[in-house]
Amino acid sequence: MSRLARISIVTLSVIIFLYVGLGYVLGKTSDDKSYRSLSVFGEVLQHIQEDYVDEPNMTLVTAGALHGLLESLDPQSGYLSAREYADYRDRTKNTQHGEAGMTVSKRYGYIVVVSVVPDGPAEKASLRDGEILEAIGGFSTRDMSVGQATMLLQGAPGTPVKVAVVRRGKTEPQEVSINRAVIGPQHVVADRVADDVAYVRLPALETLDVTELHDKLAQFDKQGLHKLVLDLRDCTRGQVADAITAAQFFLSSGKIASLEGQTVPRKEFSAEPDKVVWRSQVDVLISSSTSGAAEVLAAAIKGNKRGEVLGERTFGTASEQKTIPLDDGGAVILTVAFYSAPDGKSIVEEGVAPTVEVHTRLQDPDASAADTEEPEPLGPGQLPKADDPVYNKALELLKGGEASKAA
Repeated sequence: MSRLARISIVTLSVIIFLYVGLGYVLGKTSDDKSYRSLSVFGEVLQHIQEDYVDEPNMTLVTAGALHGLLESLDPQSGYLSAREYADYRDRTKNTQHGEAGMTVSKRYGYIVVVSVVPDGPAEKASLRDGEILEAIGGFSTRDMSVGQATMLLQGAPGTPVKVAVVRRGKTEPQEVSINRAVIGPQHVVADRVADDVAYVRLPALETLDVTELHDKLAQFDKQGLHKLVLDLRDCTRGQVADAITAAQFFLSSGKIASLEGQTVPRKEFSAEPDKVVWRSQVDVLISSSTSGAAEVLAAAIKGNKRGEVLGERTFGTASEQKTIPLDDGGAVILTVAFYSAPDGKSIVEEGVAPTVEVHTRLQDPDASAADTEEPEPLGPGQLPKADDPVYNKALELLKGGEASKAA
């Protein structure tokens, strides 16, 4: 095809694209900013076709543009091609699919590990929170949405998936094979840890965990315990509705959280006095591996000054997504609303900051990240170890120690 013919076809395509796009946008909004954005997109598309060093694959160019467009909004939004969306629907129908046993999000332009399931496939393969997945199944995660990454990590139980992991303090990725498995229910860990102190770790905020939390709190109250350590570190799974229920176990009054988006009417969640189970002292443990529903619970206790929140700032993912099918068979996973703490601050934008900051890793500016010692993850049913600084600080405060803002 001659250059003149190619330019003519591209120009016509851009005109049609703008005409159709403009008509669609004007049908949805009266804002002319959308028209200007479409004009810029069309202009860039034309230059790619006319001036790029080689004849580009416009299917890949368009897909890349859509991925970048969604990623510019927030880590949880993403684009699925028709093939990916079909695979997504198939996987969501199968409740017994195998998975890698980790929660992922997006940071630094790549997929990162937020937390790993205790004794799950990822932990057995020595993956830890905060590590970067440069590639999954041979595909770079640079232009990959969280939804795509999650789908690639899932598969038939017993099958392997290879990931390229950039460890803390390292620059070169290391290839690791993870054997997928079905992740069963994770139970609450609870026990008396001192004369008047109880400990509860929530591995997730799902209906089973919240029911178990209710029962354990009631049991500790009957035993006459008056102090509680609530551990939300590594808690990334579950629904915000269950976090609201859990927060009501601790709060007799006040606002728990609010939800709002451009097309989502503002909704506020409040405490209900008749649902309170634990009226005694409580301290909450958080970390960068606390995300989603657990952030709502931590923010509610902090915002109502119900207890100290110790550890490090949470990851920041408490939001609601909507899957919107497209005419070509693909889909957009779009964040439609953010959850806010009782003070009105967006949890996604700011995370939940501790009231008492306690670092679990060596904070030495002269030491490289490779020299910092990683704490060993807790296994199912295990209580915190004796050298756990966040846990120890919580015990100190509950026993009457002075609250230091950094430790």
